[in-house]
Amino acid sequence: MHTSIKIPSPFYLLPPLIPPNPRSSPMAFSSICNPHLFLLISLLSLNYVLLASSVGIAHPINTNHSNCALFMGSWVHDESYPIYQASSCPVIDPEFNCQMYGRPDSNYLKYRWKPANCELPRFNGLEFLMKMKGKSVMFVGDSLGRNQWESLICMTWSAVQRSATKFIRGDPLSTFKFLDYGVDVSFYRAPYLVDIDAAGGRRVLKLDDISKNSRAWMAADVLLFNTGHWWTHQGRLQGWDLMESGGSLHKDMDRLVALNTGLKTWAQWADSHVRSTKTRMFFLSVSPTHYNPSEWSAGATSIGKSCYGETSPMSGSAYPGIYPNQMKVIDTVIRGMRNKAYILDITTLSAMRKDAHPSIYTGDLSPGQRANPDHSADCSHWCLPGLPDTWNQLFYTALLF
Repeated sequence: MHTSIKIPSPFYLLPPLIPPNPRSSPMAFSSICNPHLFLLISLLSLNYVLLASSVGIAHPINTNHSNCALFMGSWVHDESYPIYQASSCPVIDPEFNCQMYGRPDSNYLKYRWKPANCELPRFNGLEFLMKMKGKSVMFVGDSLGRNQWESLICMTWSAVQRSATKFIRGDPLSTFKFLDYGVDVSFYRAPYLVDIDAAGGRRVLKLDDISKNSRAWMAADVLLFNTGHWWTHQGRLQGWDLMESGGSLHKDMDRLVALNTGLKTWAQWADSHVRSTKTRMFFLSVSPTHYNPSEWSAGATSIGKSCYGETSPMSGSAYPGIYPNQMKVIDTVIRGMRNKAYILDITTLSAMRKDAHPSIYTGDLSPGQRANPDHSADCSHWCLPGLPDTWNQLFYTALLF
């Protein structure tokens, strides 16, 4: 039997640890195997206090009068997972469909997230639709948001496969409609959240303007935002030619400064236009990548140069990799908002899942590219079914319990 979880709304939870020097400090990760659980929770609470000046303090989650650390815990093997099959879901992009594109192992599908001192309610697609009847959910952000959006559709649709649906795929807006319940689950592609305009044949990232994108978000009952990865891209992966800030055009600038400026524009929009009495607002923390095996191999020699060949989660109680610098920017901006977003802090728990990426098992790669995993493996996105299902289980818990 699962423990009932009551979460106050709006709810603001920040990452459990932001190291003073994110370039060299390890990620904190709590294991439920520690027999001194209450001492652990006390130490974590003290850690929150010590970091309050830079990242803010979390509100408690009541679980039978105890604190539930949703985003701290461990991965446990569970044969009842996954809750859906890729072959039976109508919306999974080839980019995420690892089983279709030849992934030979399936153990990565058999892990459940276990918070340190509570049980998550198991996702129930029918219950989700009944409680959200007549409502709309919109994911806004980059391809990690699309990864999570497709996951939620699959998780929900698997429970009501005989019900009427309609899929409208577009750019930047795509929507999956559960017609019998009046529930819309949408994705709006906006990798930077702020607008991009064309000027003189060049793409201008407008750090101070979000008016074009935000028009599509106004009617949603639940908004889940994400951004982070695209701000660091360079070369052919860079999504803009010029940045505009304060009325001036810039060929480039410090990317964290740019992220901070763009996020402040988003935060000002949210404070002015999102009413907490009508709309629930979430923000997905930065999804980690696994391109450097030295981050998880503890000094051991690795045969590869990416996540290729990884078939199990990180073991132990600490992840030695780098905590994304973008998260401190996101934390600081959201802490200053009047209408704070609930942060789904999936960064550390996802960092343990070096096994859950598409690697070379994706429809985006040619046979030649698959033969060269050191240069072609996708260690940024996640297989479906897979890790984003856990993100949505946490989302489901925070939204409805």
